[in-house]
Amino acid sequence: METIISQNAREASRAAGSAVADLVRNKPTAVLGLATGGTPQRLYEELIRARREEGLDFSRVVTFNLDEYVGLGPNDSRSYHFYMWKNLFSHINIKPENARVPNGLAADVPASCAAYERAIAAAGGIDLQVLGLGENGHIGFNEPGSAFDSRTRVETLSAQTIRNNARFFGGDEKRVPRHSVTMGLATIMEARRILLLAFGDAKAAAVAAMIEGPVATKLPASVLQHHPDAQVFLDPSAAAALKRARFA
Repeated sequence: METIISQNAREASRAAGSAVADLVRNKPTAVLGLATGGTPQRLYEELIRARREEGLDFSRVVTFNLDEYVGLGPNDSRSYHFYMWKNLFSHINIKPENARVPNGLAADVPASCAAYERAIAAAGGIDLQVLGLGENGHIGFNEPGSAFDSRTRVETLSAQTIRNNARFFGGDEKRVPRHSVTMGLATIMEARRILLLAFGDAKAAAVAAMIEGPVATKLPASVLQHHPDAQVFLDPSAAAALKRARFA
């Protein structure tokens, strides 16, 4: 695991965005795994800039999003499908059929999850997976206790995740869905390259545990220590609890 500490979140996001853009330039048919939330927004801004100013071509790129809330449809402004079109897809030339997000309204959720796994495999697997990091160490919506061999499935959200995500639901925890569809940890680990971004002092403890602590299911992101090509992009606040930061 390579740790990259930038001067601030914007610089870290630009560096990570440049890595994604380089992959797309070198492999126009790249398969990307994408994340949502506040953390990757500046990375997506960098991709939009590269499309607008440099003509970066996404016409043959395929994307798979990490997760979606159960019960929210694509037209719901709180859904991750809506988020992706607002913050990235509508600003680049990706084909709608190539932009995949888990179905939060599936009548048969387990079957939908299995189909999502098959679609990833049929696309040739994920070349590069973008991740954020929860304060409790979750990646995707793989909450503490998630099995390292888990696949795309329904996950019950922890109380901490519900509290943290309430800001996207008008600050009301009662409005946050209790369940999500998420790629599993095994699915994430099969990506050929992983870029994880974490910013702010609220993430510092989880970052330190992920990088320097034991690999354990109580801290799902720690499994990334076993990935052969994982990079962690941090700002100084998120890196503050690292004991070996001088070696990063």
